[in-house]
Amino acid sequence: MTQSIVHIALVVNEYDEAIEFYTEKLNFLLLEDTYQAEQDKRWVVVAPPNSSGTTILLAKAAKPIQKEFIGNQAGGRVFLFLGTDDFERDYTQMLAKGIEFIRPPKHADYGKVAVFKDLYGNLWDLVQFNDDHPMSTRV
Repeated sequence: MTQSIVHIALVVNEYDEAIEFYTEKLNFLLLEDTYQAEQDKRWVVVAPPNSSGTTILLAKAAKPIQKEFIGNQAGGRVFLFLGTDDFERDYTQMLAKGIEFIRPPKHADYGKVAVFKDLYGNLWDLVQFNDDHPMSTRV
């Protein structure tokens, strides 16, 4: 049996502002932006360049309760993890593009990591795993 996690839904305020952030600030690729007339919504999928794993589905909040969770989908914890093969390159580029890091880079047992916010305040790790770490082959 083969299974995989295909998408993670990220609740956003507006599609276009989310697309702009992820494609312009984080250099993600816009993989799909399809209007679904029967539901009056869009199916918007983004992913980091050269990524072959899970993608992010940008899901516009449609109900008041969904809007309450924009920017806080994990209760203030780091929610998503962006793996990189070159921490310094990506960290420097992200700073230059105005990404707010709330925890500076540090070396941990598993690699180098820093915490940043997306446009809504969700927390992300930018992480480069050590070569001997099991996740290092997935980046």
